[in-house]
Amino acid sequence: MPHTQRREPAGESPITEGHFVEVSAGIRLHYARGGDTAQPLMLFVHGFPEFWYGWMPLLPRFVDRFHVVAPDLRGFNLSSKPAEPSAYKPALLIGDLVGLIEGLGRRKAVVVAHDWGGALAWGLAIARPDLVERLVILNAPHPVPFARALAHDAEQQRCSQYMNWLRSPGSETALMANDFERLDAFFTRFGTTGWFDASTRARYHLAWAQPGAMACALNYYRASPLYPPSGDDPGAARLTLRDQDFIVRVPTLVIWGEEDTALRPVLLDGLERVVPDLRIERLPGASHWLIHEQPESIAESIGRFVKAIERHGA
Repeated sequence: MPHTQRREPAGESPITEGHFVEVSAGIRLHYARGGDTAQPLMLFVHGFPEFWYGWMPLLPRFVDRFHVVAPDLRGFNLSSKPAEPSAYKPALLIGDLVGLIEGLGRRKAVVVAHDWGGALAWGLAIARPDLVERLVILNAPHPVPFARALAHDAEQQRCSQYMNWLRSPGSETALMANDFERLDAFFTRFGTTGWFDASTRARYHLAWAQPGAMACALNYYRASPLYPPSGDDPGAARLTLRDQDFIVRVPTLVIWGEEDTALRPVLLDGLERVVPDLRIERLPGASHWLIHEQPESIAESIGRFVKAIERHGA
């Protein structure tokens, strides 16, 4: 059942944090929320190295029509942090999203997701389409084209080499060194950086400094079979993924920042084979951090996509 320790960001924000729900035995997810709980649920799922606060450019824009919920994923910020990498296998993480939707007392949700959150949202839509009203993906590859690109596309292999570094022992210590200098560079070296101001940086540093959070976040990479080949390790090339096993049977909008230096546009090629009801919107000039760079455009696109959803609880 949901549990709340109400905490509001400074100012008159319609978004409150400090809410918790137990999604499985021993796993509690912290979440922020806004809007009327009787309205349809819109779930916002973050990636690495973010946390719920990464959605603040979008959350207030939907509180008039939806109950918006942005969790900290397992291992991040204030959510539960099991230490072992095996606790971050994709099936368990997808199960957290199932437990979150059901723990909020809902039968369906509009799911908006980015980066690692997008990977989990793809998995949720594949495994439990009954829970997904509509799916919005921002710069997160479907597992089939991603596995193929990691195995066979030289450019995507090159762009994904950072994953092998993140998987390596001790990477969490390197990321936390010098007041998170390397993690800050994830934002400041790629894309528009004006959004990552001093107050935002302080919020991120506080989340990254939560005990165990950095190692747990990296366990997402360590537990995943999707990574580029390295030396004698074939990585994703050892996998055989059949299109028919990964069909997404819910209406899907993919919004893609074309200047993403980690996830190349090749990952959109042939996507319609596994996502029959698909719309793709490309954002020129937007990087991997498109949520922060072009929130107005993204909010408009999502608004058009969910317009048909009636104003009642899902």
